[in-house]
Amino acid sequence: MLNPHVYQLVFGCLAHGSGDNVFDTRGEEVLLVLTGRRYRLEFTSGQELFAEKIGAICRSVWNTGLEQRRHYRRRGAFIGYAEQCRQLAEAKAEFPWLGEAPAQVLQQTLKDLDAACARHGAWKVRWRAVRRWQSSFRFPSPGQIAVERLSRRWGRAKLPKFGWVRFRWTRPLGGIIRSATVSFDGAHWHISFLVEDGLTTPAAHPGPAVGIDRGVVVAATTSDGDLFNRVFITAGEAARYRRLQQQLARSWRGSNRRKTVVAQLGAIMRRVRYRRADFNARTAASLCDRYGTVVLEDLKTKNMTASAAGTVDQPGTNVAQKSGLNRAILDKGWHGLERSLGNAARRTGTRIVKVNPAYTSITCSACGWVDATSRESQARFACTSCEMVAHADVNAAVNIKNAAGHAVSGRGDLAVGRSTKRQPTRTPTR
Repeated sequence: MLNPHVYQLVFGCLAHGSGDNVFDTRGEEVLLVLTGRRYRLEFTSGQELFAEKIGAICRSVWNTGLEQRRHYRRRGAFIGYAEQCRQLAEAKAEFPWLGEAPAQVLQQTLKDLDAACARHGAWKVRWRAVRRWQSSFRFPSPGQIAVERLSRRWGRAKLPKFGWVRFRWTRPLGGIIRSATVSFDGAHWHISFLVEDGLTTPAAHPGPAVGIDRGVVVAATTSDGDLFNRVFITAGEAARYRRLQQQLARSWRGSNRRKTVVAQLGAIMRRVRYRRADFNARTAASLCDRYGTVVLEDLKTKNMTASAAGTVDQPGTNVAQKSGLNRAILDKGWHGLERSLGNAARRTGTRIVKVNPAYTSITCSACGWVDATSRESQARFACTSCEMVAHADVNAAVNIKNAAGHAVSGRGDLAVGRSTKRQPTRTPTR
């Protein structure tokens, strides 16, 4: 089981570390990889209360800024980050509690809101609700952050308005600190340092290409026949989780008993999240070390796991079956693996390619015959045309690889140029 104290968070970002252009020996500009180092904080009681207060202030600033942006949009106007920062400075005179939080933290909150609205639009950005959002705030100025190692197991960091805070030193920083983020996971506080370790993204990976099929039984299957899977919750934990859910249903809202049960449920799911994140990171690192191109299906996981309940006027069908499928997809962490591959590829130079997922699971990778009855079960694929038998997930992974044009199909033409529904010329034997 992955120890949460040594959990490594790899940030999915590239940056010119110091803000200056970086060039290699040939005079070509390169990109430095910024990596995260996550440690468990050991706040004093006063520091913990102060962190909770800052988290609440940041949540209020986020929600107020989002409502302001939506209000401007209703009038056909626009307000940006600079204007909101100016108004925030003026609001501190009227609301003194805003001044209790570090100014750079509040400005970073507005900057994150500005980036979210630019990416998704003001109407799709979510509110930060008290019960749903876990406190998190960032210190973006490295000049105001200091880190010292106290012993083999302990270190301390100096943060604005916090002073020195202790954390468990589970691994060296290994680079220059660029920012620090304090976050709460429901049970413990953590600090994540974004560091520049001097590594750059290689121009290209010399390895071969591979297709990856993600499934609900086996998490990831490669076109070379490798199966990557792991059970993230034990049988005992699953049984305890069901009992706790029953206790939750019998507890009163707002009661101390309900809070205790919710905390116990969160502890189990926290271990599951750590194991899933560890599995995705290890699998992604293994694949990116071996292959120069990784081909994935372009799956919209959020849409695929949407509820089928429908509305009162138009109720959905097969709601229970769809709910079970949603849980299975989310449990295997499809999107998490995709993100982990993107992070690992930044260190190896591996190219991540996404292809259309249509018909990949019912197409024969040998002859190109498309027939839903060829997939006899979850694990067995038997072509009704050429009688080729293979593991269903491996067959799908080969089709995914071929769809990116990295192999010649059984018909002799490049897969990227042929029709997905093209059928063989000879008469099927079955």
